[in-house]
Amino acid sequence: MRILLIASAYNSLTQRVHAELRDRGHAVAVEVTPRGHDVRAAVGRHEPDLVVAPMLKTVVPRDVWTTRTCLIVHPGPVGDRGPSSLDWAVREGAAEWGVTVLQAEEEMDAGPVWATRNFPVPRVGKSDLYRNELSDAALEAVLTAVDRFASGGHTPLEQSTAPAVPGARSRPPMRQEARRIAWAGDPTAEVLRKLRSADSQPGVLDELLGREWFLHGGHAEPHLRGRPGELLATRAGAVCRATTDGAVWLPELRARTGPGVPRACKLPATLALAGLLPGLPEVPAPVLPSADDDAWSDIRYRESGEVGVLSFSFPGGAMSADHCRRLLEAYRAACDRPTAVLVLGGARDFFSNGIHLGVIEAAPDPAAESWANINAMNDLVEAVLTTTDRLVVSAVGGNAAAGGVMLALAADEVWCRAGSVLNPHYRHMGLYGSEYWTYSLPRRVGAVMAERLTREALPVSARRAERIGLADRVIECPPARFSDEVTRLAERWSASPGARARLAGKKAERDRREGGTPLAAVRQRELDRMRAIFFDPEAPYHALRRAFVRKETPSARTASSRAATAEVTDS
Repeated sequence: MRILLIASAYNSLTQRVHAELRDRGHAVAVEVTPRGHDVRAAVGRHEPDLVVAPMLKTVVPRDVWTTRTCLIVHPGPVGDRGPSSLDWAVREGAAEWGVTVLQAEEEMDAGPVWATRNFPVPRVGKSDLYRNELSDAALEAVLTAVDRFASGGHTPLEQSTAPAVPGARSRPPMRQEARRIAWAGDPTAEVLRKLRSADSQPGVLDELLGREWFLHGGHAEPHLRGRPGELLATRAGAVCRATTDGAVWLPELRARTGPGVPRACKLPATLALAGLLPGLPEVPAPVLPSADDDAWSDIRYRESGEVGVLSFSFPGGAMSADHCRRLLEAYRAACDRPTAVLVLGGARDFFSNGIHLGVIEAAPDPAAESWANINAMNDLVEAVLTTTDRLVVSAVGGNAAAGGVMLALAADEVWCRAGSVLNPHYRHMGLYGSEYWTYSLPRRVGAVMAERLTREALPVSARRAERIGLADRVIECPPARFSDEVTRLAERWSASPGARARLAGKKAERDRREGGTPLAAVRQRELDRMRAIFFDPEAPYHALRRAFVRKETPSARTASSRAATAEVTDS
């Protein structure tokens, strides 16, 4: 079937639906359609059998939905309407929520229902929930709806005849007034609900140190206390702020800018507040923070039998030079532990999306920061590639892109959760790429497939990744179970004869590699290409990076495709 996906941005759900529908043999086109007339033009270009909108903020024009079936994915149960459905669910602490695939009609979110699925709501940020539990449910509902449409005999259910869903109702857009934190009155649980309901977009508008900021994400602090609203400490780039009954860590901030001023970048809080912060104590995290340590850390380590698990969770999957250096230090410390298998990753949500474009864009010298970041990323990847005293598993619980995929490929095995989507390319950001990709990617999939993946620059589902050799195992489990499943499988693998044979051959494989094209030569060749891009002010990378982090539209001269600014989006 010819299917057209229309979306306001080529976000994670759109990428997953795109990849999964292609896997099932459909001819799928994707168009980013921020306005109604863009939808009309896209339909005219492609003449699809079916239109599906995984994430659409605009209204489908009447002349489109009256002439062909248009299916809209709404992130709420049947009967729930409004653009902030998921925000309200997180804000109100819902235990279960739903996603509905409905037919576009005059009234938004009111059309007949083609499919619906429910999902649990863990205490995580909205964007994490969107990319995981909601994404799983939405994909299942979309595939069901597409099959029902293809059958030619299905009649969708009118919402007026559908069973009532508790809590479902028409809801207004969630404005900043409803998100605002009352530091003098809100307990920690309430503060966290507000932060989580806006963690990626739009953030919670707040006042801090005499300026206005959008707060992105938050984590409870179990020990520090102070006057409500007071800044207490810093840790790993985050700042700690007191609530009425505790404190929260704020990992990222974005400065509010006025009319005519470019949108600011989301940055680690201490970097955003540089020059404004009072002399706060740094509460350093251990190099290998224990998984049962209740203090917040973006890096964790635990052991189970012969298996060590080094997990990490950086906002948006972006890894600055500092993130890379801290993770490398933790990796080396984990390699000093008496384990046979080291799992790298294993957390829910993003694995890694490579270098931190926001930190680079905000730097006084973006070219120099780009260079520092890519070298720090390469140091980390090299450490994984050259580990010969144990087996290393990359456990990809969420999505990965660009250098983040290459970090995963540096391990002996790559295990993905079934809901993961991989983008093994750099094209949409105008980069040649590094992180030893010219070694790791062809080694995995062969030279022909490596060239195709980087040229086509399309998302790859976990199942297809396994079929082409990009991944070794796909784990079917809910997001909340991924870490436990990975650990269980790694323990079983560590005791197997195959694992022992694999370990025995690692050093010989490294010696053969170094006798041919040494890793140092691979790194130098890639970095020569990257340096030329970074330090060329006319290179498209700079305009594409700026457009991506500041949510601008790149010029036609620098846009490499309609989705050029949306290679990886936050939600």
